[in-house]
Amino acid sequence: MSEPTTQWHRDAQTAALQVAFGVAAELHDQARLEGGAPALPDPDQVAQALDLARRVLFAEIYSGARPCAEGLAGCCHEFYERVVRLLVAEWTAAPGRELGQRGEPYPERLLDPAQTAASAHETALSVLEALPGLRVALEADVQAALDGDPAARSRAEIILCYPGFYAIATYRLAHVLWLAGAPLLARMMAEHAHHRTGIDLHPGAGIGPALFIDHGTGVVVGETAVLGARCRLYQGVTLGARSIPKGDAMRSRKRHPTLEDEVTIYANATILGGDVVIGKGAIIGGNTWVTNSVPAGARMRIDVAARVAEAVVMVPDGAQPE
Repeated sequence: MSEPTTQWHRDAQTAALQVAFGVAAELHDQARLEGGAPALPDPDQVAQALDLARRVLFAEIYSGARPCAEGLAGCCHEFYERVVRLLVAEWTAAPGRELGQRGEPYPERLLDPAQTAASAHETALSVLEALPGLRVALEADVQAALDGDPAARSRAEIILCYPGFYAIATYRLAHVLWLAGAPLLARMMAEHAHHRTGIDLHPGAGIGPALFIDHGTGVVVGETAVLGARCRLYQGVTLGARSIPKGDAMRSRKRHPTLEDEVTIYANATILGGDVVIGKGAIIGGNTWVTNSVPAGARMRIDVAARVAEAVVMVPDGAQPE
């Protein structure tokens, strides 16, 4: 890296840190003057941050032309500022509201404005640095949709029109923030996608590359679920937990199933339990209820026609059934 470029990078880092300090001081002062806890992250700001992230990740789609470096840099800077503001809002407001009471509490050091600002700055920069890797991961998700849906005509159609891809893209960004210690912001992002698509992907789940969610409405993937590479889910699929008594220690343990690579789950199937593993290449048919592990390569289905035939009582014409 040349000396001018290095100096520009240092200047940009300094300016970014000043933004973080300004936001933190503003929110702390606001809380002190109003005599209460600072405001939590604004859902509208969350939606705007997601929109900016999409424009950075797929600039060639959203810009309508070859993106210029200046325009992309502007989007990155605006995205950084949004993320800083949202992180500071969460880390400033959440401890006082006991939002970290289940699981890991928020660090006490985040109660200090300067340390909150520095942490938000570092985290927002790490999110920016993660975007190229997210782009690579999302390209695999786009390709999975192209390979899995004969109706898909182009990358642009999938990126702009497919609710499953929208939910996956949002999940992948939210997962970065979840791992960075911003669970509320991560959940708000995931719930924005849930509201828009009907697909509920918890940001704490571990989802491998090249996921395809077809149609998508009603899909639920729980917090501790793990999905391997090249899995395919159809509408109404639930990867959930069994009922847990209030206060049960299971809240901190794995509660949701694991799918190994190349598993296909058809519509309205329900798979429950943290000890359930669906083996590589298995296919789970529609409307099935699974609470035990399934071996690799297995095919599981319900023969609805046979069950209906067994239940039907044939009655001669004109006779009354008993």
